[in-house]
Amino acid sequence: MANHKSALKRNRQSKLRRARNRATKSTVGNAIRAVSEAIEENSVEGAQNALKVAIPAIQKAASKGVFHRKMASRKVSRLTKRVNAFALEGQSAA
Repeated sequence: MANHKSALKRNRQSKLRRARNRATKSTVGNAIRAVSEAIEENSVEGAQNALKVAIPAIQKAASKGVFHRKMASRKVSRLTKRVNAFALEGQSAA
């Protein structure tokens, strides 16, 4: 445990940041999971709607510094690619 006044403050700040970062990561994870579940349920519209929710969540996490901006960009790109491929596959089957 920290003994110095500055170290005690640093510890308090770290706990707050960790809680905030975990909440943001959880939100992003749930948004990504919603996209995956919509794809598994063969719901093209549901996947597209879930993607519209997931992209801002990922970008917000990157702007807050929870994720690196390139990692966020990669996640958005891969998710979009996945949803577009799924939508295309759904159109060709119909």
